[in-house]
Amino acid sequence: MTGPASGAGPPISQPISQYVLKVHGRCDLSCDHCYVYESVDQSWRDKPRAMSPHVLQSAARRIAEHAAARDQSRVRVVLHGGEPLLLGAERMREALACLRSTIEPVARLDLIMQTNAVRLDAAMCDVLKEYAVRVGVSLDGDREANDRHRRFATGAGSFDQVRAALALLRTPAYRELYAGLLCTIDIANDPERVYEALVAEQPPRVDFLLPHATWEHPPARPGNDPTPYATWLSAIHRRWLADHRPMRVRMFEAIESTARGGPSGSEQLGADAVGLVVIETNGNYEQLDIIKTAYAGAPETGLNVLNRTVDDVARLAPVAARQTGHEGLSPICHSCPVVRQCGGGLYAHRYRPGTGFDNPSVFCPDLRVLIDRTNEENRMRAENTKPDDAGVSPAALVEQIASGFGDAETIGWLAEQELEITRALLSVVDQHHPTEAWKILGDIEQKAPDAVREVLAHPYVRPWAVNRLRGADQSYVEGLAAAAAVRAQLPIDIEVDVVEGVVHLPTVGTAYLPGARARLQFNGDTLRITGSGEPIVTELSRTEATAFWQPARLVELEEGWTVRLEDGDPARACHSWPPADRLGEDDDRRWRSALREAWRLIRAETPGYAPALRAALRTVVPLRADEGGRQRASTARHAFGSVAAAPADPADLAVLLVHEFQHGKLGALLDLCDLVDLSSDAHVKVGWRPDPRPVEGVLQGVYAHAAVADAYRARLGHDAGAEPLFAKYHRWTVDAIAGLRMTGALTTLGEDFVDRLETTVRGWGR
Repeated sequence: MTGPASGAGPPISQPISQYVLKVHGRCDLSCDHCYVYESVDQSWRDKPRAMSPHVLQSAARRIAEHAAARDQSRVRVVLHGGEPLLLGAERMREALACLRSTIEPVARLDLIMQTNAVRLDAAMCDVLKEYAVRVGVSLDGDREANDRHRRFATGAGSFDQVRAALALLRTPAYRELYAGLLCTIDIANDPERVYEALVAEQPPRVDFLLPHATWEHPPARPGNDPTPYATWLSAIHRRWLADHRPMRVRMFEAIESTARGGPSGSEQLGADAVGLVVIETNGNYEQLDIIKTAYAGAPETGLNVLNRTVDDVARLAPVAARQTGHEGLSPICHSCPVVRQCGGGLYAHRYRPGTGFDNPSVFCPDLRVLIDRTNEENRMRAENTKPDDAGVSPAALVEQIASGFGDAETIGWLAEQELEITRALLSVVDQHHPTEAWKILGDIEQKAPDAVREVLAHPYVRPWAVNRLRGADQSYVEGLAAAAAVRAQLPIDIEVDVVEGVVHLPTVGTAYLPGARARLQFNGDTLRITGSGEPIVTELSRTEATAFWQPARLVELEEGWTVRLEDGDPARACHSWPPADRLGEDDDRRWRSALREAWRLIRAETPGYAPALRAALRTVVPLRADEGGRQRASTARHAFGSVAAAPADPADLAVLLVHEFQHGKLGALLDLCDLVDLSSDAHVKVGWRPDPRPVEGVLQGVYAHAAVADAYRARLGHDAGAEPLFAKYHRWTVDAIAGLRMTGALTTLGEDFVDRLETTVRGWGR
């Protein structure tokens, strides 16, 4: 192959990272809304029916060359057509083997297929599974909606064949292949019936596509509704929210993400840079093929894989124009208040003769109304949704948490589920290790349930319960009962163990006593402790510290929200490093000051993480400082709502809090959703450890390090040390995501989680 030398010509604004390979140029359906065969561009007639092995090999080499030259860790190839299944199982295997063997020595390769699925059978699924190809299927709704357009040349509908294929993809043997559904909108179809038909197929994701139209050939707008496409999609959005998001919907996720200032992850909305080219059956590089709807020859570049590099394509002005984001939009778009969410709409929908693509989308009125309605519906739902509302679906949890953030409602609900798990564990402890204290605690709950709830939500109750069931004999439940009584202002007289020199009352305080046993009495105002090992009797105020008593150290970070500095609970020793001893007055002041300033920095620099922290962070545990001065921080797997850290300056502490709380959120999600195949023994080489890590550990690292990269990204330009740290953590995250995909150990929800997280971090490298 020949072509210009690497680096020739103008610089490349962004490497190409996604390729659409037209492996077969014909189709077995005759859909009347198809942009390939029914648009003004009829160039398919002059191209080969299928991509030859020689052209495929050349395309694979060009992709590998570009990835190597641009230091890409991952590329995506979408097998497309026409209809890619027309290759047949054996030719498909040869094509996939070529792609994997050529590209994977250079970069991780994600393979996806978009298909009408009418020819999908077990033999083809076996080939796709062998080469880890995820499958997206086109389905427009129920039988009436789908067969309105997706028909064979004979006029017969394709609905039955597609549903049979989807049933095959849902079987345990092939579920991992199922990527989701693509639905082209026709407002003649009832939106709720379309929605119900799609949900019935249990897709991980649905893409709703506006019908392809331009200003020269505008979309149908029957009736008096000026924005019928917004009306149609809004009906589905409301139903989707009411059903607690049973699957991911790319368009709705894009509106939510861009409302927070994030990426859209969708070409239909937002102005994410598009690093994509199409490679036709004859090897021609083309722009996004949906612009065939604009005019004949619209996507052509004049370049071919046989003699030109991907760099050559990336330097072309029309391709580079797709990398300019909002800057490349028309003046009309720049004057619109929702431009940051709309992004001008789909590029192909902007075409008008005379002005080309320098226009708003022909669906501009619909997009404006849809975005405004969706923003308002999301806002109202957030205000009216209580944390104890039942029915948060796994897909909704993944969508919220995998974004990297998580709103207050979702994280609050998650905290409630963690409390229920703690209660279940305590019930088992009670059965195996009964004491009178359990009955006392139950009696208090009958009179003051909120007081008991607050005590049981203390993050270290669950780690104690787990260790008790594993055989540890550390006393704790008496302290729970005493703490609940104090919070409820109810009298109590109870014998308690002195553990490591302390009697700890979770959320109330810690008594420091000699001996092995003590008697604790509370009369509704004052605590009285009598030590049995020593002749000591002391009356303790709930609020004043003495040599024998330390009330809970409460730090108000903002109005209505306090966290505890926990330096007394023996159960806090479940972290990776030893906790600090009881804080002195100076240490207490330093910690309070550092926490308040760290919270101010989080709110200013990384506000997306603030709602989750405020909703669930209850406790910060001071750790002993490292003798070498290295930073230390930890999250214990069962201590949701707590972060442990060694002393650090506020800027570092802000990053540590964000980083460690990510582990807590993901741990809580893993309690409810299977993201990883626990039977897998796969390990992944990662940047942050010298030894290969198990899949769940890599997932934890990816999630936490993405947040660290984001924190340093926020400091670029005003912190000289931020740039290398951002680059390191971003690279670790991107590489580890690629490694996770190659293990085959992620469940469908796990794949969705990684997809969503990658959408968040994808643009940070620029």
